[in-house]
Formats: sequence, C-alpha cells, structure tokens
Amino acid sequence: MRFGLFGTGPWAQLAHAPGLAAHSGVEFAGVWGRDPRKAADLADRYGVPAYSDADALIADVDAVAIALPPDVQAPLALRAARAGRHLLLDKPIALRTEDAEALADAAGEVASVVFFTRRFTPELDGFVTEAAATGGWAEARIDHLGSIFVPDNPFGASPWRRERGGLWDVGPHALAVVLPVLGPVAEVTAVAGPRDLTFVLLKHVSGAVSRFTLAVDAPPAAAREEAVFAGDAGVREVPRGRWDPADALGRAIDQLLVAAGGGPSSAVDVRFGAAVTAVLAAAERSLAEGATVTI
Repeated sequence: MRFGLFGTGPWAQLAHAPGLAAHSGVEFAGVWGRDPRKAADLADRYGVPAYSDADALIADVDAVAIALPPDVQAPLALRAARAGRHLLLDKPIALRTEDAEALADAAGEVASVVFFTRRFTPELDGFVTEAAATGGWAEARIDHLGSIFVPDNPFGASPWRRERGGLWDVGPHALAVVLPVLGPVAEVTAVAGPRDLTFVLLKHVSGAVSRFTLAVDAPPAAAREEAVFAGDAGVREVPRGRWDPADALGRAIDQLLVAAGGGPSSAVDVRFGAAVTAVLAAAERSLAEGATVTI
C-alpha cells in the first residue's frame, strides 16, 4: 500500500516516518508539510520525494498517514477520504463534533485507524479485550498527567497542546481505554483546576461511571499515569504497555491493511474517533457552562 505522510513535527519523526519506512507492507511514497524546508529534510532522510501540494500527494497514494494538529488534520483527512484514500489518523481526529462526524461519514467506504498509541501495544490491547469480555465493571479511574512544557520535551512547542491542554491531548488516550469496556457515554461533567488540570466525570449508558484527571502542564513531581477498573471481577490495574511509537504505528498499519483487504474494521476506526471527539467536546462545554452535559 502506497502511503503519503502529512506532517513533519516531532510525532511524524518519532512515530510515523520510521513506522512507515520499516513496514514490509508499505511503500513510503512521499512527505508533505506546512513548512517546505522541514518536509524536504524529512523526505531526504527516508529517500522519498517531498511534495509542495497536499492534494498532489493524496492523488499519488492509496493511504494517508497524518501527524498534524487536529484542526489541520480534519479538513485534509476529509479530502483524502472523499478521494477514496485509506486513513491513518492521529488523535483527536477533530476538535469539533461536526467535523468529526463529517469525516466519519466520508470515511464509510475506506479503511481507517486512529493512532491511540498504547492501544497498539499487546499489553494494553489484551487488557481492553479481556476487560470488555469480562463485563460487570462499575467504575474506572484514569490519571494521566504529563509535564511537557519543559526544555527537553519535543511536544512543548506545540501551540495546539498549549491552547487545548490535557483534555484534548491525553483525554483521547483515556477514552480509548474506557469506552470499549464501559460503553457509550450519556452524561459528562468537567471541572477545571490549576494550570490545565481538568477533572472529568462520565456517566455511561450502562450505568457505570468513570473519572479522569488530565493535564499536560502538571508540576513535574505530580506527573503520573495510573488506570484502574473495579467491579464484579474485583479491582484491576491497567498495564501501561511498552513505549515504542514506531512499533505501535506498525501495529496500527497492520490493522489498516487488514480492513482495506476486506477483513474486520479496526476497533479504533474513525467512527470511534468521532465518539471520542463528542465526549471531549461535551467536557469542554461543561467547563464553559458549569453544568452537566448530555450527549
């Protein structure tokens, strides 16, 4: 499958480019970026052409891998889907529910995968599959607090992360674990704390509840990742999984190739990505209105 890479930032360099280049089922066909110099540098590193026109790269490939801010990704992915290209997208797929739904509708005839990184590790994927099959869960708690605005963190220079904070950056990772196990969300309540700290309480259609503590601007000493489910089966801690972005991307590509070949769709396809955006948008609305929001 011929893939075009859209994006040249840290995530494109850490995950997408090496993951595409290493995969035996992929022909890495070219790079487009908003900065032509960075696109040329990244393309030269992998011996592929740099494109100055995004639509020209879409026309030359079978699939797109996008590593761009969500407000840039959404319209580009929509154009690719309408052109019949398969989609390997970053999370969140969009910042507005309407844009996410439009993208999910357009992607109905193509294969799609949203790259929730650790969902593509055997440890976490195995836990989610087992927990969903077990059932009987009453609650979940996820604390995902990072400290990215420090000199040695490559993501600290990201304007969209500084503007949107942990809710939109790490919130998708929490939802990618909780939604498959506890099911769809009916009500969302969110409260803001210091800096970008956000507390989110979800009431699921099943009656279960989940609560998130999210941040990307936490004090370094307070940074942590913890996740726990509790219910009839007892209390279960969620394994974190090995942090290897390029390897995880290879597993995401595997799922895309299977779906494109007529096999089952990925559990984290664009439709799932739209459900994640809907919950995050509801939490943002709850913050603004100071009230519980019904989805």
